[in-house]
Amino acid sequence: MEIGGVVATDAGMAGLWSPASFAHVVDYDTGESALPADEDIARHIADGAFVPVNIGGDGAFQVVVRAGSSSTTAELSQRERRFLLTSSQPHLFVSAGVALISGIQHVQGAAGEGLRLPAAAGSLERHRRPDRLGRRTRPADQLRKSAPTALPDLVLLINPALAGPTRYRTSLQTFER
Repeated sequence: MEIGGVVATDAGMAGLWSPASFAHVVDYDTGESALPADEDIARHIADGAFVPVNIGGDGAFQVVVRAGSSSTTAELSQRERRFLLTSSQPHLFVSAGVALISGIQHVQGAAGEGLRLPAAAGSLERHRRPDRLGRRTRPADQLRKSAPTALPDLVLLINPALAGPTRYRTSLQTFER
């Protein structure tokens, strides 16, 4: 399964998250108390409730999210691999059946903004392409007008959790610098 679209943030970070884990967040004030500091975000990352998509700034990004299954692994296309700049180590993602990706400012139990994808729990990897990064500050309406053959800025792959012990990334930073 695959979805794509524009994800924007003016809070410095986007993320893939499980709405069930943030059911108690109903407005800005409860959101501020759930994710007030890096340590709190890190706790949600370690629990698998929030996976940071943090490239270090505000902007609007063309994103594709692919979910694999036990029989089919979500992967980069050959063309995406050719233009790959960097990849992250897998993060743990625990889902109650739905994954959303949005700016961190939109994380709440009754999510209204962001891309929604049915997803089981598993590991998640992010991949970034080099040739769009200089254009990441384009307005969201310009991103929506991208050519149909344009590659996304970010590709997120969700696959079932690996058997056995796995070391998942827990850093707020998505990519090593």
